[in-house]
Amino acid sequence: MAAAAVDSAMEVVPALAEEAAPEVAGLSCLVNLPGEHPRAGCGRHRFQLSVKLRGCFSPRRWPSLMKHYSPTDYVNWLEEYKVRQKAGLEARKIVASFSKRFFSEHVPCNGFSDIENLEGPEIFFEDELVCILNMEGRKALTWKYYAKKILYYLRQQKILNNLKAFLQQPDDYESYLEGAVYIDQYCNPLSDISLKDIQAQIDSIVELVCKTLRGINSRHPSLAFKAGESSMIMEIELQSQVLDAMNYVLYDQLKFKGNRMDYYNALNLYMHQVLIRRTGIPISMSLLYLTIARQLGVPLEPVNFPSHFLLRWCQGAEGATLDIFDYIYIDAFGKGKQLTVKECEYLIGQHVTAALYGVVNVKKVLQRMVGNLLSLGKREGIDQSYQLLRDSLDLYLAMYPDQVQLLLLQARLYFHLGIWPEKSFCLVLKVLDILQHIQTLDPGQHGAVGYLVQHTLEHIERKKEEVGVEVKLRSDEKHRDVCYSIGLIMKHKRYGYNCVIYGWDPTCMMGHEWIRNMNVHSLPHGHHQPFYNVLVEDGSCRYAAQENLEYNVEPQEISHPDVGRYFSEFTGTHYIPNAELEIRYPEDLEFVYETVQNIYSAKKENIDE
Repeated sequence: MAAAAVDSAMEVVPALAEEAAPEVAGLSCLVNLPGEHPRAGCGRHRFQLSVKLRGCFSPRRWPSLMKHYSPTDYVNWLEEYKVRQKAGLEARKIVASFSKRFFSEHVPCNGFSDIENLEGPEIFFEDELVCILNMEGRKALTWKYYAKKILYYLRQQKILNNLKAFLQQPDDYESYLEGAVYIDQYCNPLSDISLKDIQAQIDSIVELVCKTLRGINSRHPSLAFKAGESSMIMEIELQSQVLDAMNYVLYDQLKFKGNRMDYYNALNLYMHQVLIRRTGIPISMSLLYLTIARQLGVPLEPVNFPSHFLLRWCQGAEGATLDIFDYIYIDAFGKGKQLTVKECEYLIGQHVTAALYGVVNVKKVLQRMVGNLLSLGKREGIDQSYQLLRDSLDLYLAMYPDQVQLLLLQARLYFHLGIWPEKSFCLVLKVLDILQHIQTLDPGQHGAVGYLVQHTLEHIERKKEEVGVEVKLRSDEKHRDVCYSIGLIMKHKRYGYNCVIYGWDPTCMMGHEWIRNMNVHSLPHGHHQPFYNVLVEDGSCRYAAQENLEYNVEPQEISHPDVGRYFSEFTGTHYIPNAELEIRYPEDLEFVYETVQNIYSAKKENIDE
């Protein structure tokens, strides 16, 4: 009877037999041993079973789960194991289906509907995706590619919902750091970023400030504050001592500084990166400075100053009528320098009205942070996925859903990237829905909306006309001039970049305008030669003429975000196409093997000689 019960359990949790064989014996306490009273065995084995099954949730097996469990809580570990196994199988099933469903296009806006309807704890599903991403070696690239996309989506949806709830807080809710962390998390959903961890890092800085402050004034009231208190100090002299200690610790001891050398870098806006790199731009440095000051009792306030975010420090008497000259303005980007009104204007080189010296609420601060990210996203030249632009648009429209120009930009972006719903007639779910909303908000945008609607409907018609997959055979007479194959690592003769081929055409298939703009006619063979789609190491995708490419004698992995979309493995000399790409180029892989053997074997023989 006991053996039968154990066998039944093993059918549900087969992984125990592979990696946790010693733990299997512990399953016997789930049933009564022969001749025992129904409760006789439990006391003797319960602790042993708990420890052994809990070990199945170890970081080596499932790396991110244990933080969700308290060591003091009773947990039925076998049941947890079963649920985790089931979630893992479901996750792998969905990941495996994505390449076949979405190889020819970006994952559409309703492509994640299967995930949204999953049963069971989401943490288990996410954990399986993390396990896939952490698989060692250069294999399972396609699995990793889609696991990353799914995990990205799941976490972003959760973060966006949290942000929207946060924005519903009253205007006097002043958790600037919490809002900034939501932005950080949304733009970096695969990183382990939490308000708790960031607050802990800031608390360690506060401890250093207190140590310095103790040397200035051993009886300073801030030294008596307990963690989480929100007391404020009213005496200006005592506030000044705190700021002096902060400036010393932040800028002299810890070497924080404004990032003047690499100002237009999105990392400057992510709070976890500001703490790691100890640099940022005015708004992120100000939020760090503000958070520390308030924890130590100094009531600084954020000022949405044009071109340079500032903080203000009140010097007037409590209850008095104040104007902009009753404040000192602090430049956290400039090592905590304290400025007068005139010096603020000198800082940006222009005179501004008094209204621009006023304090702003959390939502306005976040709007400026996201606005900065949006500007950086528009500047993107290399990242053809426009991920930063897409993320910042999502964040901005979560705060201000009726911004017509941004809705138009979002519609154009979806159209440009080809991010369509799974069935073409459902386009209204995204692009047309956005356009209809714009038309309602601002009828004056009729021309732009009409243009996008026309092109969206044309896309629907093209999708209806599409037939099956185009298969390209190297043995076909019209492909006789094609010299290279998908998966080969190449080098551009003129520009020197490394790349991998993921597609080819017997002649240039681009339009006349592209051919003219790229000056293709100046090439010796012009556009009447094979052209190759290549993924470049800088993250771009290019269309290169055959005469401009050559074999890379020192092949290396191409760090392009879309490698996994087309290839399943990197062998050290070339990439192996995944099933979907191989269907389109069924004869290329054999040619690749011959090419690799000829090129790299010959090179090895020369070295040996």
